Amino acid sequence: MSKQRKPHVLVVDDEPNIRRVLGTLLEQAGFAVTRAESGDQALDLVRSLDPDLVITDLKMPGIDGMELLRRLQQSFPEIPVVMLTAHGTVANAVEAMKCGALDFLTKPFEKQQVVDLVGKALAQASSARREYRGPLVSGARCGIVGDSPAIDRLRDAIEKIAPTPSTVLIRGETGTGKELVAEALHQLSRRAQGPLVKINCGALPDHLVEAELFGFEKGAFTGADRTKPGRFELADGGTLFLDEVGELPIAMQVKLLRVLEDKRIDRVGGTASHEVDVRLITATHRDLEQEVRSGGFREDLFYRLKVIELVVPPLRERPDDVARLVECFLDRHAERLDRPRPSIAQDTLAALSVQPWPGNVRELQNAVERAVLLADSLTLSPSDFGLGQGPGAEAGEESSLKQAVRAAAAQTERRMILAALDLTAGNITHAAARLGLSRRGLQLKMKELDLR
Repeated sequence: MSKQRKPHVLVVDDEPNIRRVLGTLLEQAGFAVTRAESGDQALDLVRSLDPDLVITDLKMPGIDGMELLRRLQQSFPEIPVVMLTAHGTVANAVEAMKCGALDFLTKPFEKQQVVDLVGKALAQASSARREYRGPLVSGARCGIVGDSPAIDRLRDAIEKIAPTPSTVLIRGETGTGKELVAEALHQLSRRAQGPLVKINCGALPDHLVEAELFGFEKGAFTGADRTKPGRFELADGGTLFLDEVGELPIAMQVKLLRVLEDKRIDRVGGTASHEVDVRLITATHRDLEQEVRSGGFREDLFYRLKVIELVVPPLRERPDDVARLVECFLDRHAERLDRPRPSIAQDTLAALSVQPWPGNVRELQNAVERAVLLADSLTLSPSDFGLGQGPGAEAGEESSLKQAVRAAAAQTERRMILAALDLTAGNITHAAARLGLSRRGLQLKMKELDLR
């Protein structure tokens, strides 16, 4: 089994001493670190290295931290960004969070503060990479690509619901694009000029959820060295998107329900309430009705969140959209990776359209990105997507029909196992039950396919 890859952090700062100190601190904590001295250099490194996290100074000559954040949000939305700022510009850092930055660090920083924040950010990034995040596509209705009846019905509902203040619950399998739907609801709403603040509830330890949602006062707990607004305050006047809301602890469900009813929040360690004007959108891949029956989710909160429900269809129910999605991803990845834009043959598109894609649109996007990076030709064939040689292979060659079938079967097994593990948060027993296997049988299959 190969050695596990270290999480990779890109540190961007025009001050050599900050790059050195922060980079060394992170390396000592077990992270791989790359340093950049400017926003321009950072963008080139992101394209070539695909880091897991970017920590950037707010004030830099040329492309500053805010402009770098904007460009990363546009082309690499799955990479979280942490702002590095001096005490005098904390207000600017908070504004950056309203624009999509995950968090901020103030200079001078302490080692444990940095390690804790980076750990939280990487957990968010890991969850985000399993979901399809957009961005919205210019020229497509609601910014969502597809012509299938299922997508047309979804867009009809988005256009009808977006202008209202109603709370929306978005449901769908992992990778279908629930966050993209939340983005469309915000952009088509009367709050479009306000912030869209996002948080993945499943990526946070239970003891941090309250501080992240509602903020905290300086001195509220060990490590609270500054007052920090929570996500509800950051979203004031705009939209708050809670992804994987089914992961919230019961105690936090009670507090969330109270905020929805009172429209006021209490910071951890604070004595005064703060009024907030927020439109709440939530998402989950869980069966919340079952969670209510089993006692894992409050019934009153469930019905409060489910004022409007939208269901995002899995990709297997909209195969006619695969070709358009592939063409869209080819344009996007060729530009963001600075590679020539390849063409793709119709037989290859047909082969992709009949694949099961258990990881949905996210899995398809990743497959296209790999093809853009690794293909030897500017015309993509089925083999560039791991689908065998296609109809033109010689019958007598080693990689003929029998080998192609074996490769396709292994590829499908990998996708199904990864999707089952994703849906069960890595629980082998539950994943095996979903797949109709014994626990031992799944473990043997994972070993055979080199899946950790």
